[in-house]
Amino acid sequence: MGRNWYFLWGGSAISALGDGIFLAALPLLATTTTRDPTLVAGVSFFGALPWLLVSLPAGAAADRYDGRRLLLAALWVQCALMALLATFHSAHIAVLYGLAFLIGTVETIPRAVGQPLIKATVKNHLLERANGRLFASQAVALQFAGPPLGGLLFAIAVPAPFWVNALTFAIAALLVTQMRTERKVPSTRQKARDGLRWLMKHQALRTITVVSATTNLCIAMTMATLVLFAQQRLGLTDAGFGALLATLACGGVAGALLAERILARASWAVLATVVLIPLMWLGIATIARDLPTVAVFAVVSSFCTAVWGVATSSLRQRVVPTGLLGRVSSAQTLITWGVQPVGALLGGLVADGFGLLAPWYAAVALRTAVGVLSLKPLRTHFRDIRPSRF
Repeated sequence: MGRNWYFLWGGSAISALGDGIFLAALPLLATTTTRDPTLVAGVSFFGALPWLLVSLPAGAAADRYDGRRLLLAALWVQCALMALLATFHSAHIAVLYGLAFLIGTVETIPRAVGQPLIKATVKNHLLERANGRLFASQAVALQFAGPPLGGLLFAIAVPAPFWVNALTFAIAALLVTQMRTERKVPSTRQKARDGLRWLMKHQALRTITVVSATTNLCIAMTMATLVLFAQQRLGLTDAGFGALLATLACGGVAGALLAERILARASWAVLATVVLIPLMWLGIATIARDLPTVAVFAVVSSFCTAVWGVATSSLRQRVVPTGLLGRVSSAQTLITWGVQPVGALLGGLVADGFGLLAPWYAAVALRTAVGVLSLKPLRTHFRDIRPSRF
């Protein structure tokens, strides 16, 4: 896979560990200032808002400037912001909103430069393997190891998870420093909207974007008040909430590692994931009342999500021209991740008005409807696709 790939992979994995710690610690920090579902959901809203506002400019920067240098700058800024959050952890919730927004803004840069860097460091026929390993390591770090560690550190000392998170970004930056890529000379000013136009004209990626956006909207609806769902319905402690988030990773790791083989033998597996994911959410809403039961449904859901992610990422990296990949990836991020603040806000409002189970039922209904409508075009896109011919 190459020296540069392994340093990129290592940096991604260690920074994902920090993200996992942050994923558990930030909502727990919010609950120390308020128990209002809408206000707690506000942290997720402001954290996700930059994906809607900054994704296109980040993509244009990724296509214009040297990706490695942009990634390094973003990692060091994230390190500084985490240290700032650790220092002012007892501030008003409005301060948490502001820091969540700044952290989310900087995070758009690694996301934008990641796709071009993968394509530049991995040969075309190895993209499924590279994406599978990347998804697996991120699932382990972001969901399996990070959240329990975040919950445990928070229980020990409130600022501890944020200091550790700052350390992970510093280590990731040091790993990326070891990459030896050809320095990119800044090109002429790129038009940020070109990526969005290209995406809208490509039928396969357009359909995938709609399905992914709907999925992320629904996940944001449920995740916005998940900490309250865990505390009130499942009776979990702070550390138990971290363990709940970790169950999401179990299936994700397996799905990411097996995706290359699954897609090589059964391209229709992509369609199966579209159907299974909302069914698992329905099981969580109707049957699950303890952590083990939630874990069963979460494992299947995360397995399907990982297979979908490997298949669609590899497709995008192959079909998009190199000079447009940063902007097209960011345009897709604008849509698929930009809906998250909307989902977080809706999730908080729906939970506040109709109870903590209501966001789950709404997510199931919406995701099922979009999934059914997308099955026919997706069948056309993936009918004869194999990893070597994406």
